[in-house]
Amino acid sequence: MKEIIAIIRMNKVNATKKALADIGVCGLHAMKVMGRGKMKVDFSILNELGTTEEIGGILADGLAEGARLIPKRLLTILVHDDEVPKVVDAIIEVNKEGHKGDGKIFVGPILDAVRVRTGERGNAAI
Repeated sequence: MKEIIAIIRMNKVNATKKALADIGVCGLHAMKVMGRGKMKVDFSILNELGTTEEIGGILADGLAEGARLIPKRLLTILVHDDEVPKVVDAIIEVNKEGHKGDGKIFVGPILDAVRVRTGERGNAAI
């Protein structure tokens, strides 16, 4: 079993869900997250939209431009080992625009999974 964590642009969630459903992967979790990569980003678009960012009660407008966080979506998908390449490829296909901030994908092992309702374990639980 593997866990695929994908950090993508907010406007790509629906297209990503559809691409995953098209390859037979429907189970996922999505969370709103804030973050940034290591590259410098043009924040003028966020400013034009009137977006403000609050971190621990402090508005980010007072932060240096390089420290600003960008709203993203974090998807967590559990799959069987043999499904990893097709899931990763589907996520890349939808999200790759060739620009900074297109996203990141992380793949890690899952030691065990348990379905609470039935008690099934391992691959049967996903």
